Amino acid sequence: MTQPQVLEQNTGPNDTILLGAIKVGNEFYPMIYGPETEVVAAYMDPKRREEIRRLRYNVYKVYPYAITAAFILDKVDKETAVRTKKKDRKAYLKQVEKEMNTRFKDELKNLSVTQGQILVKLINRQTGRDCYSVIKEIKGGINARIYQTAAFFFDNDLKAQYDPYGADKDIEMIVKEMEAKNYYQYQLAQQRKNLAN
Repeated sequence: MTQPQVLEQNTGPNDTILLGAIKVGNEFYPMIYGPETEVVAAYMDPKRREEIRRLRYNVYKVYPYAITAAFILDKVDKETAVRTKKKDRKAYLKQVEKEMNTRFKDELKNLSVTQGQILVKLINRQTGRDCYSVIKEIKGGINARIYQTAAFFFDNDLKAQYDPYGADKDIEMIVKEMEAKNYYQYQLAQQRKNLAN
């Protein structure tokens, strides 16, 4: 299959509607751009529609943090694998923690309880590891237990596993929607840009 080519628009004196076209093989297909619309099932009751709307808002708000967390964890894993001395690894982790506190502490403090729960699940989705084991690996078992206890009081569980086909299917639907829009690539580029500064 050949790559689509955008044809130039030639106008004549009797043309009334200008329309671009894409040529695929020997076929021409019109290019028509319409406004973005939200497709909502007709049978969805208003209460369910409002739930999805709120969930979409929360997922859009915390998903960039989950992508950033996956990027940072990958970077940390690579860096700690290279550092053979325990002292060097500890100093590196302390430096990363300080940078992350400076960059994200205030923003993450302003998340709602629901957004925190979604973030924990999305970090698990992006990294394949639950937050408890990540904290335990980086800060130690005692700190992980302390964070888990604090999360419990906010109705959260750092050991929560992401279930895209069960309890988290609505979150997965929204994430797929975002990925289809290439939203996450833009947010990842923005987060990397912010981290570089």
